[in-house]
Amino acid sequence: MKISFFVNETKLVAKKASEDLSRLVSRFGMTLTSDKEADVIVTLGGDGTILRAVHSHQGKPLLGLNLGGLGFMASVEEKDFIKALELLSKGEYTVSRRTMLAVKDAKSQVEFNALNDVVIKSTTGHAAVVDLSIDGATATRYHSDGLVIASPTGSTAYSLSAGGPVVMPDSRSIVITPVCPHALGVRSLVVRDDCQIQIINRKRSALEARNVMVCVDGEEKLLLPPDSSVRVFKSSLCANFVEFVGHNPYEILSRKLGWRGNNLTEGEC
Repeated sequence: MKISFFVNETKLVAKKASEDLSRLVSRFGMTLTSDKEADVIVTLGGDGTILRAVHSHQGKPLLGLNLGGLGFMASVEEKDFIKALELLSKGEYTVSRRTMLAVKDAKSQVEFNALNDVVIKSTTGHAAVVDLSIDGATATRYHSDGLVIASPTGSTAYSLSAGGPVVMPDSRSIVITPVCPHALGVRSLVVRDDCQIQIINRKRSALEARNVMVCVDGEEKLLLPPDSSVRVFKSSLCANFVEFVGHNPYEILSRKLGWRGNNLTEGEC
């Protein structure tokens, strides 16, 4: 087993952990090598570090050791780092293939890939007006601060903060969540992951023409002028995550989000 550490260099604790773990690699019969030759990339940081590793090491299995905040993707906590290396060396893991999204500009045909989400947002303090169509059928018009189109993995990121549902990683779906919509009845929409989603930037009125920004995994990528569009669809690429035997995504959600059920004792129910 050949591994490489991908470290968040802005975190001193991540650098220190990398140094400490590097000294243990040979103990478990593994070898430290270059990112290109590694069988598994071990990330040290948070979910942002994993996102960067996904884009810079496309196709490589990633093991996320969490030194960040919530850490939904980098789900191994510091107390379990050494155990994780041991399990990795023994091959006691599976590789989970995570759906990624692609976004393509209709005019330039430039395409980007996202693990978490594609976000359409206003570039001013005013709301954006965008039309949504699914597989060529008009769905609705959103008057909101933005729109989050998330993969199942990304459903626990910006989409969740905007009020979207949690979707399990192996769900074959895409979540569309408006950000601060100007109508109480507007809610998230969950569609099949083989759908073709089109977003068109519309003018708010005959006199107003505003650009909107297209962000991919938090990075600004495209400026969308009025009456122009992008398509979002399931990417041909995927992200590969190492998951150990006994991995329980529901337990991770409960622990990370602080789900505790109701406050009644058994006798009060």
